[in-house]
Amino acid sequence: MTTATAPSRSGARSRNRYLTGLLTWRGLAGLALVGVVALAGLLAPLLSGTDPNAQGPLALAGPGPEHPFGTDDLGRDLFARVLRGIGTDLSIILLAVPAGALLGCACALLAASSRWADLAVQRVFDLLLSFPGLILGLAVTAVLGPGRWTVALVIAIAEVPYFGRQLRGGILVQQEREYAVAARVGGATRGRVLLRHVLPNAVDPLIVQTAVALSVGVFVEGALSFLGLGVRPPEPTLGSILSQSVDYLATDPSFAAGPLAATTALVLGFTLVAEALNRGIRR
Repeated sequence: MTTATAPSRSGARSRNRYLTGLLTWRGLAGLALVGVVALAGLLAPLLSGTDPNAQGPLALAGPGPEHPFGTDDLGRDLFARVLRGIGTDLSIILLAVPAGALLGCACALLAASSRWADLAVQRVFDLLLSFPGLILGLAVTAVLGPGRWTVALVIAIAEVPYFGRQLRGGILVQQEREYAVAARVGGATRGRVLLRHVLPNAVDPLIVQTAVALSVGVFVEGALSFLGLGVRPPEPTLGSILSQSVDYLATDPSFAAGPLAATTALVLGFTLVAEALNRGIRR
């Protein structure tokens, strides 16, 4: 009976360590950065009543009371466009990262079913990892064309091997623990041991991987939109606004300030959260 309850206590301790990690300055700073930016994107209609796609007579106007971030080369309000871009970016990565995590975990479970399945899944992971994110994005865009769903698909595919390998490694470690061996000796089937005993204790590190994946997702979306392979205009994203600002960096650097600050805050925030979680679990 003692052996059967040990995994649950171990899982509870892991979750407590994650919470302890989040309560450090890294975790709190990361949550604050992500929270502020996400809240700004969520409250975009309240913070700015301007249509982000409405063109105006003042092109490349500097920051002022009417336009806090200034205007772009078409006279559109940059504050409204950055807020809408935050919402667009977050809607994509919050869809793509969980999808990639589920696919990766499904692959890891398939790999745990047999030696041959494990070999096949590992080769698929190797194939996906051999393509850098941007190269993968170019390949998928060449087939499907640019757009919101294409960006989400690229991020999801890119994250599959990372989540899959993380869970596969956790399963391999947990399968050799005393409680798993005791369950098998007691007559439990392989599937029951995997789902009832091993899996609940192997998924904790995926929380850290999720925070890392969200950070990478912001970068991938921004890079694809910067290259013109992301969401179709005139829908704004942080990457597309940065791409438009490149030609005006010398004459109007404020053009890039808003989207650059939002992108940096998101990436830094998710990175700090991931580091805080990782430090917490290692304590």
